[in-house]
Amino acid sequence: MAASARFSSFSTLNLSFSSHTSKPSKRRRSFAVVSTISEKPSFSATPPPPTVAPAPGKPSKLQIRKIPGDYGLPLIGPWKDRQDYFYNQGRDEFFRSRIHKYKSTVFRTNMPPGPMISFNPNVVVLLDGKSFPILFDTDKVEKKDLFTGTYMPSVDLTGGYRTLSYLDPSEPNHAKLKKLMFFLLSHRRDQVIPEFQNTYTELFESLEAEISTKGKSSFSDANDQAAFNFLARSFYGANPNDTKLGSDGPSLISKWVLFQLHPLLVLGLPRGIEDGILHTVRLPPCLIKKDYQRLYDFFYQNSSPILDQAEKLGISRDEACHNLLFTTCFNSFGGMKIFFPNMLKWVGRAGAKVHADLALEIRSAIKSSGGNITMAAMEKMPLMKSVVYEALRVEPPVSSQYAKAKRDFVIESHDAAFQIKEGEMLYGFQPFATKDRRIFDRADEFVPDRFVGEEGEKLLKHVLWSNGPENGNPTVNNKQCAGKDFVVLASRLMLVEQFRRYDTFDIEVAASPLGSSVTVTSLKRASF
Repeated sequence: MAASARFSSFSTLNLSFSSHTSKPSKRRRSFAVVSTISEKPSFSATPPPPTVAPAPGKPSKLQIRKIPGDYGLPLIGPWKDRQDYFYNQGRDEFFRSRIHKYKSTVFRTNMPPGPMISFNPNVVVLLDGKSFPILFDTDKVEKKDLFTGTYMPSVDLTGGYRTLSYLDPSEPNHAKLKKLMFFLLSHRRDQVIPEFQNTYTELFESLEAEISTKGKSSFSDANDQAAFNFLARSFYGANPNDTKLGSDGPSLISKWVLFQLHPLLVLGLPRGIEDGILHTVRLPPCLIKKDYQRLYDFFYQNSSPILDQAEKLGISRDEACHNLLFTTCFNSFGGMKIFFPNMLKWVGRAGAKVHADLALEIRSAIKSSGGNITMAAMEKMPLMKSVVYEALRVEPPVSSQYAKAKRDFVIESHDAAFQIKEGEMLYGFQPFATKDRRIFDRADEFVPDRFVGEEGEKLLKHVLWSNGPENGNPTVNNKQCAGKDFVVLASRLMLVEQFRRYDTFDIEVAASPLGSSVTVTSLKRASF
């Protein structure tokens, strides 16, 4: 299988690190977990029967329709849409209500933050699985300075450099920096599995100890420290606790990320303060300068082999270090900080039967591999792999994608075609696209075995969390996440470590500005 082949390459070096609803195979188990706990389905518009997408190269038979929606009056329209997005409706209802209003999954609106941070908040929104992939087509769109959306944080937050995430593949520095990230992911690849085991053994032991004394323990807090320690140990061979940084890494990163993302976050502050300040003006980078310097010093002192490689690629050591910091702390740590609790939430809600099946599959595969956790052993865990993909589908760690049209072209939803003009900004909200009922059966449900088997693997092209399809590969010529396979591997290791140790577990879930906050209330030790 294609998915398996990519992961086998991780253990060597090459770490580029169906349009129709698919019915579950009669030969495999089927589990369904409906979202509860104050969650609404993301895509509630009642869809007509599935249609067949035109084959590549064939002209569309869909009628060209004017893109519905408008941007309102200058300043007033963006401000009103921001109030609806953050407060009056909330994010999901903001999109859902406009799907119903315009009877279209493609429409015009303004995206936050708007003035005075973003002076052009006008976007064309794409909310279905058919139109969304245009955001990955580098022949038609560009990604320059669009990583966070309609605004770009100050480069004073990244040492004065535009880091890789903000570069378009057409820019010369993009290929050099992406090659450096591939090197980062590969040069200590043999340390990834053992360091993950060591670090997350510490995490689970701390959870058990705290549960025994307090009756519960915050997985999210413990995971922040474990994720940073794992990345530092596996990528750089450095234990943060043995350096001047100590255990401060996660808190420093959180403050630094806040200065970049505050225009897009709801922190629970009084509305006048939160919207009047955090969504309207930029926090001055000078307030975080000393904290950022501590992070920079840690990475510079512990990345000599990678910085040597950067110089061979024509990148200065200073620029390379700022990029290593961004990739490790914003991309990798940020992904683990958000996704691991989200995945644990969905698996926790799946219940004891799914837990038992995961435990049996994982332990049997490890036993048949001589008691070791290896890449080969994990390839014998189809349910575990499917659970990771399903969590990435239902609640991806990155929900938004932006791109700007390089030229005029036509995009298609399932029901209509739309003319896009050169220079227009496109925006896709991924959780709606990956819950498209024209593509996924029981799209709003968490189905653990959705991607098991040949028919299940065909659906991976519609899992889009990495700025590209899951069956695609990151290259220097695209914007797909360089660490796509690494993130999936780490997520698999998380499930393997959990169900190697425990038969089942119970959790409490609360909202968080980034993802979910998960508290573990019980862990039942492995009984077989």
